Amino acid sequence: MADDQHEEVSKKVSAEEEIRRGITVMRRVVQGRSRGIILDVYWNNQGQLIEPNGHTLTSFIGALVRNEIPITCDDWRNKELNESKEKIWSEIKRCFNIEEERRGFCMKLAGKLLRGFQTFLSSKFLKDADGNFVDAELPKKYESLISAEEWEAFKSKRQDPVFQRISATNRERASSPAYPYRKGRVGYGRLEQSMLQKEESSETSLPAHVLWKEARVGKSGVPQEVLHVYQKCEELSQSLSPNDTKGILSRALDVPEYSGRVRGKGFGVTPTSLSIKKGKAPSNRELHARLEAMQAELDALRREREASASTVYRDASDKNSINCTFQPNIPEGISHCQLYLSSPYYRMVGKGKVHNVSGVLLHTRELPAGCLKVSVDIAVEPNAALPYPSDDLDATMVHEAVGSFVAWPTNLICVGYETPTKSKSKDNAIPRHTESTVSRKELQENEVSNASAQQKKEVSNASARVKSSGAKKTVARKKPTTKYRSCLRTFLEMTDIPTGGVRNVHMEVGIFGFDYDQMIGNEDFMQVFSHEEIGVNVVNTYIRFLYDKLMRPNGLDVSFGFLAPATVNLGLILSRPDTVTEYVLRILMDNKDAEKLFFIPFNTGGHWLLLAINPIREIVYYLDSLGNDWTTYPDMKVLIDTVLQAFRAQRDIQTSRRGANSITWIKVACPQQRNQIDCGYFMLRFMRDTLALGRLMIPTDYFEEFKCAFYTKDQVDEIKEEWCQFMIELNVFS
Repeated sequence: MADDQHEEVSKKVSAEEEIRRGITVMRRVVQGRSRGIILDVYWNNQGQLIEPNGHTLTSFIGALVRNEIPITCDDWRNKELNESKEKIWSEIKRCFNIEEERRGFCMKLAGKLLRGFQTFLSSKFLKDADGNFVDAELPKKYESLISAEEWEAFKSKRQDPVFQRISATNRERASSPAYPYRKGRVGYGRLEQSMLQKEESSETSLPAHVLWKEARVGKSGVPQEVLHVYQKCEELSQSLSPNDTKGILSRALDVPEYSGRVRGKGFGVTPTSLSIKKGKAPSNRELHARLEAMQAELDALRREREASASTVYRDASDKNSINCTFQPNIPEGISHCQLYLSSPYYRMVGKGKVHNVSGVLLHTRELPAGCLKVSVDIAVEPNAALPYPSDDLDATMVHEAVGSFVAWPTNLICVGYETPTKSKSKDNAIPRHTESTVSRKELQENEVSNASAQQKKEVSNASARVKSSGAKKTVARKKPTTKYRSCLRTFLEMTDIPTGGVRNVHMEVGIFGFDYDQMIGNEDFMQVFSHEEIGVNVVNTYIRFLYDKLMRPNGLDVSFGFLAPATVNLGLILSRPDTVTEYVLRILMDNKDAEKLFFIPFNTGGHWLLLAINPIREIVYYLDSLGNDWTTYPDMKVLIDTVLQAFRAQRDIQTSRRGANSITWIKVACPQQRNQIDCGYFMLRFMRDTLALGRLMIPTDYFEEFKCAFYTKDQVDEIKEEWCQFMIELNVFS
């Protein structure tokens, strides 16, 4: 019995000693100060306290707060606490090597620690297991810190009905968080530090959603619901600006972003420290004022150009000084060109493509003598009169002929983008800009002309650049900007497109095998601007870009072709297979005499993939950014096989019985998407990469020049920029 009592007493003594040891007084820091040891503290680039000594400083501030600030304090901003705060800061500076500018952080941390201590006392001593109030005595452990009067006042405030109601609401909200924090006392700042050190990264910070996910990883790994939010953040990061006033993480969680905090970054990080400027959408009045300012700039530039043009007109009035009968070297085929007029003075009025093809007709009629067929792409001087007005188009001015074919005098066509000259004499050289008026389209064209010319050169020579590199490396590209997206978006705001207007993009017969106008509206533009899943309208118009910029200029239209995704898709295969079969077979038979690779951008109903068919060799390349194979869509495979067998039969190709089913399907290990949105962009890049190299065979492990696990955001943005630039060139906003 005595032994049992002695053991029980020993346990009580040990427990009491343990309790007394639990009060943190940070003697090590104070004793070190007495020996002249001042501890250094460190901060990350976002102003958060990190290791070494970050945890030590936090504990030291907590000990000072418990000693200097009464637990009855309800308002940390109360001026009566200024003297105590000053004492706390003075003690911190005596023990730590810390800059004066860090005082604000330390005082905020002190207030947070005080509230944490108050919550601890209330939960530990004044509530039972069910959360009901308990009238407890002052714990002996804290008698040195808390007086009896303070304790009674503290209990009284905790019994106040208003406080009880607020406490119950907060307790219920915190009782079952959807995404609980699982890193204990390790804050976001120190968590980020440990992640960067572990990865040996040269970065100084991590995205908020990356930290948020890591902070919720437990022993069992990443919860599925956390991973879902993280993936949504990755998708949003493709379209939202890093300085978006509502953070990516808050958007993914669909919760408000509270003032003074940055979700997923932790204590000490504010929008100000990250230089995030809060703003709001401009009002109609502000937008109108902005447009008026832009118009004033345009008017000033117009007056300057008109003054220059009048001088040029006087110089050009001497007809003998102008060689209006220069004979440009127009090669056979289709070439980029500038379109000129000679009256009342010599100037460029448009840009387009000249079709120097034998036997070509213009709207089923022969061309006028001395003229060639041209397609007008850009109206430099929109209101200039056409040299041969078109009755079929009801067009008399240049801007009315954009996207259409007209007749143009051969001596007023200049192939390429070089300006014709009068003569070799320097005195008689014609200035490059001789327009009498400056239109809005011309100013828009001038705004992007330099970058446009550079990008055209890069795109059209992509194959040559790859071959000249020799090494098995990805083609080097400049990091894309949002220049054309921003420009196009600004132009569209001045049109009726945002309110339901639509525009037509002409699709020549050489693209899909039939001639039509592709409608495009606000929804299509927003898919690109906001990084949403792209639809068939965006896909078709980007194919027009590939056709104009990569295929025809490089003569690739004899080796590659497209099939219309609006006609060849899973929905039509299931509902109208005969229509799809007839169309595909017609296109293949129209090209039966030469080996050609046909691209089929194939939509399964919610996903884009690419089929590349070589009908002569009976090879089908299957490129799916989700990693599926063709067995996922058996109806698609059956129809393609049926078409190729019919193609073989109509060509009267004899095969052995064993070779009758020799159609080869090849799954290409192409780049894989990392979200649920990018399939359309990846599919477009597959076509772009293939055309850039000009190869009819796609390797099973994809092209060495473009091989990668996934396309980066910059590579996806490059597709968007090319599309937007092309829309600007087509004047879709006019």
